[in-house]
Amino acid sequence: MVKKVGVAILGLGVVGGGTYQTLIDHHDFYLKTQQVDLTVEMVLDKSTERLDALGISAEARAKSIEEVIANPNVDIVVETIGGVGAARAFVTAALREGKTVVTSNKELICKHSHELEEIARRTGCGLYYEASCVGGVPIIRTLLDGVQANHIQKMMGIVNGTTNYILTKMANEGADYAETLKEAQRLGYAEFDPTNDVEGFDSTYKLSILSSMAFHTKVPHTHIFREGITKVDGKDIAFGKELGYTLKLLAIGKNTEKGIEVRVHPTFIKSSHPLASVNDSFNAVYMTGDAVDDVMLYGRGAGALPTASAVVSDIIYAATHSDIKYSTFKNKATAEKNTKFITDFESAYYLRLSVADEVGVLAKMTSIFAKCNVSVVEIAQKGRASETSRVPLIIITHATRENSIKKAIAKINETNYAKVEAFIRVEE
Repeated sequence: MVKKVGVAILGLGVVGGGTYQTLIDHHDFYLKTQQVDLTVEMVLDKSTERLDALGISAEARAKSIEEVIANPNVDIVVETIGGVGAARAFVTAALREGKTVVTSNKELICKHSHELEEIARRTGCGLYYEASCVGGVPIIRTLLDGVQANHIQKMMGIVNGTTNYILTKMANEGADYAETLKEAQRLGYAEFDPTNDVEGFDSTYKLSILSSMAFHTKVPHTHIFREGITKVDGKDIAFGKELGYTLKLLAIGKNTEKGIEVRVHPTFIKSSHPLASVNDSFNAVYMTGDAVDDVMLYGRGAGALPTASAVVSDIIYAATHSDIKYSTFKNKATAEKNTKFITDFESAYYLRLSVADEVGVLAKMTSIFAKCNVSVVEIAQKGRASETSRVPLIIITHATRENSIKKAIAKINETNYAKVEAFIRVEE
């Protein structure tokens, strides 16, 4: 029996426009394969230009959120506005009215899912957000309905297309960060203000959502260590390449006996690792479960149609499933009291130093590392001494604690014979 479901779309930007077009173009396909008659009943957008471009009828053009939620034919409200201002108010209003909500808004879900889910539970409606993380890649559905037989022990993800495009271009073409960012902005991969992407905020919001779901406990974004790519130097990417490493901005989550470790930062991984071949604006999440072992999901991390694919997938799921799933953990504003977070995490490290070309310097540095419990795997001199008689030196360490490496770096920088000019974490 065919089920008729009415949809309202809030915001006709890239994702909202793609969602509208997908629903219209694939209407008959969904009717045939899913037995659901999806109709766009209303659209709310202040731009008449966008409304006209998509051919939205006058009757379907809403003037306010109140008009949308008062419409009895609207069963599902899709929010693609972004941000936490109007979007939060509109989603709250829809849920209170008993309308199921589908959203692509990672910041909203990261910061306010606890309050939104509380309302949804109270009114008995659904809250779906597949499109909030990794674009068209079905990572949230996989965590909910694909790998739930497992204790997820670890996940590493390239979850931001802008930074991946920049780092790929720097690696393949030797371009510097500033010129690559400008190119990304020209192509529409980066915003005019790229801070959210290049400083790692976007990846942090997504890691908060994904790690909470994977580890079945609330992981607030405030507990995630964050470092962006703005200080990445092209020569370190090149040196790493020579040593068999590829640089990526990774979102890393680990669930260990000692606690949960969550961090976002530029990371060297072995060039043989599956994530190393994820280039340009593509995204991927690589996770390890105790039963399934390693699983990787890969695909387009952004864009009108890939993200719309995730939005419409949620719409169809909501329309065809009467049972509603909520969080498998206590979804509150803060983490549970018994959840331990590891801040002094363990990693291997890449260091680039400028070292005096003198006898005994290497022994002095080795002594500092030893005193700080840092063990060295590899040392390589890159180039000759400069006019200041300084030699560029690359060091790769064994896995050690973050506090230990920072202590060693501080001690080296206090000397008059060496300076650490770059350090990057390494995941084996």
